Amino acid sequence: MSKENLQLLARYNIWATTKLVHSLEAVSHEDFHKNIGLFFQSIAGTLNHLLLGEHYLWYQRFNAGVSPLIPLDTQIHQDKNLLLNELKEKSLHWVDYVESLEHSKIPENLTYNRANGQQMTLPFEATLIHVFNHGTHHRGQVSAAMTHLGYDGPELDLVYMLAELARK
Repeated sequence: MSKENLQLLARYNIWATTKLVHSLEAVSHEDFHKNIGLFFQSIAGTLNHLLLGEHYLWYQRFNAGVSPLIPLDTQIHQDKNLLLNELKEKSLHWVDYVESLEHSKIPENLTYNRANGQQMTLPFEATLIHVFNHGTHHRGQVSAAMTHLGYDGPELDLVYMLAELARK
């Protein structure tokens, strides 16, 4: 994958996160925290996991070369507004990171420690793609949960972002 495609994924991550955050403003506090059977129980639990994984773990592994040992179900914020604002704000970091990425780094490996302390070495590029794919997966779960609860879930497909860009 080219650096330009990684930049596209980073921009998509911002776009999709922003659209989801905007849609979640309509969700009541009760529904936001309701256990509806998601892997991380609720919309709040899923978004906390997304924030933790994408920014507190993976961003630190890629950008700082450190591996925080934090359980994957850690609740960063119980407050809806704090959680949504931090998700949106921190999504911006990935664009800067990818734009500053040296082309020579992309075919290398990334070595880090998992949350359980086990050391892993994986292909750098594929692991970075995983970070963006992981976000897409969990945003999709949240969108489906919103629909299940009777709210309008946002259209988050990449082609919708591309269509918006083409209209500009």
